[in-house]
Amino acid sequence: MYTHEDLAQLQAQSLKMQGWIRQQTFSPESRKTLRRFSSWEVSELILRINQSTFRGRLAADPSLPSGEVEAEGRQRWYTLEEINELRRRMKINRKSLMPPRPAGKRAFRAAVANFKGGAGKSTVALHFAHAAALDGYRVLLVDFDPQATLSHSMGLTDVAEDYTVWGIMARDLIRETDRQNAALVGAESGTALPARKIPASIRDMGLDELRHHDFIKQTSWSTIDIIPSCANAAFVEFASAQYRHLNPEWTFFAAVSRYLDGLGDDDYDLIIFDCPPAIGYQSMNAVFAADALYIPSGPGYWEYDSTTSFIGQLSEALEDLAHGFGENFPAGKIALPKAFADIRFLMTRYEPGNDLHRAMLEAFRKVFGDHVTQNPIEMTRAVEQSGRFLSSVYEIDYRDMTRETWRRARESFDRAYGEFRDNIIANWDKV
Repeated sequence: MYTHEDLAQLQAQSLKMQGWIRQQTFSPESRKTLRRFSSWEVSELILRINQSTFRGRLAADPSLPSGEVEAEGRQRWYTLEEINELRRRMKINRKSLMPPRPAGKRAFRAAVANFKGGAGKSTVALHFAHAAALDGYRVLLVDFDPQATLSHSMGLTDVAEDYTVWGIMARDLIRETDRQNAALVGAESGTALPARKIPASIRDMGLDELRHHDFIKQTSWSTIDIIPSCANAAFVEFASAQYRHLNPEWTFFAAVSRYLDGLGDDDYDLIIFDCPPAIGYQSMNAVFAADALYIPSGPGYWEYDSTTSFIGQLSEALEDLAHGFGENFPAGKIALPKAFADIRFLMTRYEPGNDLHRAMLEAFRKVFGDHVTQNPIEMTRAVEQSGRFLSSVYEIDYRDMTRETWRRARESFDRAYGEFRDNIIANWDKV
C-alpha cells in the first residue's frame, strides 16, 4: 500500500535528478541564456529588410551596433539588445521599424487555453512570446499551469509558490476582504456589520507586504518577463475553495485582473497567459483577465471533441459568474458579463500531407468559420527538437540542423504569429 509519504519520497528522488537535467538542457551554470542572431536573421527574418540595405546602413553609420564576428566566421551576430537598438534607430524609406502600438492603451492580454492536455498551449504561448519579442514588443508571460512547462522553458526552475498566481490570489483575498470590511456599515443604523476574518495562517505569510513587481521575474530574453509557476502551486484549486469559504463575497475570478490593472499601461505591450488543462480557479482568472482567447487544438477527432466540450463548459462557467454577481461586481476594470475582443481556434501539430489533418482543419472551419486561424502550426523535426530541449524554434541555432528544416519550422510559427499580431492590432482599440 502506498500513501502520500511514498509520493513525497518519489518527488524527492525526482528533484535530485532535476539539477542534472537542467545542466544538460541549459548552461553549465544551470542558467538559460539567449543566443545571438546572425546578420542574415536580423535583416531578412527580424527587421525584414534586404541584406544589402542592412549592410549599407551599418556602413553609413558606424555608431550603430556592429555585432560580433565569431571565431573562424565572417558573419556578424547580434544580441537581442543590439537588435532592439537597431530597430529604434534605423528607418527604411523614412518609416520606423518599431512595431505598431496604439497610443494610450494598456497591454493587450491573450489567454492560450484548452483543457485538452497536449494541445500545444505552452508551445504556442512560448513561440508567440519569442516572436513578439523579436518583433520589438515587450512581453509579460503569466504561467497559470502548475506543470510549469512555460516557466521551465523560459529558464525558471526554482520558484517559490508565494511568487506564483497562487500568491497573487491569496494576496488579493486579504486585500479584498480588508476593503470589504472597511465598507461594512449598516444602511439604517450605521453600525458595523460582522467582518470577514482571515486566519493568521494566511495573513502571517506576509503576502500582503509583497510589492506588485515582486511576482515578476526576468528571463534570458531582455524584453520578456514572466510570472512563473511551480509544481507546489498545484494546490491553488484546493486553497481557493477554502478561501471562498472564508469570504463568499470574494470575487476570486478577478484576482489576476485586479493585479494586472495595477501595472502601468506602458509597462508591457503584450501579456500572454498559459492556462492549465482544466477549468478551475486559475484558468477562470486567466480567461476573465484576457482580451482575446486563443484555443489551440490538435488535428484529431478527440481533440475536436475535447475543444467542443471546453468551449461549452467555459460558456456555462462564465454565464454562472455573470448571473452570480450581476451588477454587484465590486472591483476591477472588467465588467460582467465577460466579453472578449476576439476568439480564435488554432490548429497545432498539423501535417499538410496528412489527409485526416486536412479533413479535420476543414471541419473546424465549417463549424467555427472565421474564428479558425488561416495559418496552422505545422509539425516538423525542428518543432519536435525544440520541445525536447525546452526551447522555441527561435532559440535554436539554425546551424544545429539543416537550414531548410529550421526555416520551415520558423516560417510556420512566423505565419501563425503574424496572424496573431494582426488580430491583436485590429482589436487593441476595444480594450
